[in-house]
Amino acid sequence: MRPQNRLSTVVAVLALLLSTLVMAAPAATVEAVQSPAWRERGGNTVPLAAGMELKSGDVLRTGPDARAYLMLAEGSRVKLGEATRFTFHSRSLQPEKSFRGALDVLAGAFRFTTGRLQKARPNEIGIRVGTATIGIRGTDLWGRTSDEGDMVALLEGRIEITRAGQVTELTQPLTYFDAPAGKAAGVRALDPDVFSTLARQTEILAGDGAADAKGKWRVLVGSASSQTAALELYDEARDAGFAAQIRPRQTEAGHWNYDVLLNGYASAAEAEVAAARLKAVTELKPGVMK
Repeated sequence: MRPQNRLSTVVAVLALLLSTLVMAAPAATVEAVQSPAWRERGGNTVPLAAGMELKSGDVLRTGPDARAYLMLAEGSRVKLGEATRFTFHSRSLQPEKSFRGALDVLAGAFRFTTGRLQKARPNEIGIRVGTATIGIRGTDLWGRTSDEGDMVALLEGRIEITRAGQVTELTQPLTYFDAPAGKAAGVRALDPDVFSTLARQTEILAGDGAADAKGKWRVLVGSASSQTAALELYDEARDAGFAAQIRPRQTEAGHWNYDVLLNGYASAAEAEVAAARLKAVTELKPGVMK
């Protein structure tokens, strides 16, 4: 092959690889958020927002009475409860086909549910919950970690839990691994009524004031006639963990106003709840609009 043709071939291959990397699906996206919640990346902290793409190494935090739903590219869902700190590390070249990596629950409660189509496919997922490491095979599980210890409940499938060099296998639904701080761990039966109470810690229900990417209702954080004043409203909302955006709007008189908005609420009632949450932690006086 002539050097010029060879160079052209190399360039074409590199261009194809670059295109593949650019078009690759994000490792995960934010499906829904009950604020306040934040994403930390590279030393920068921003409010968590529905539709936000996540990268390997991102750290997510939820505030008081907050929730967040994350969707892995291959279809599995992670639910985070309040006061939770979570990060994940992905080494998947094709994350939309299978997840390879680790999910770390550093504090708080979570639920992991394998996508329906993924139950028959091999995933290489390790979940670390405090002092316990979980290996899973197509499953639904709930867990939490705190100063009081670690807990992992099996709802469906099979999991292997490694802690302090000891391996424990859970194969029966509604059993849980209980590891109180400073005490020996054990496996116990989980009462369905008790689990209903626990599950609420990670569930977003109608009326919770959560935002998603499809909601048409908005919270009007405030309006300003100058960019400086609008940025003050924007910063106050975002510092509180709410993903505010600025929308310029020209008045009939030809002047510019700036609306500061929270987007993505399914109904006026959901937006009202979110507005009340924002008002409770700031000096803002938000309203609702469509």
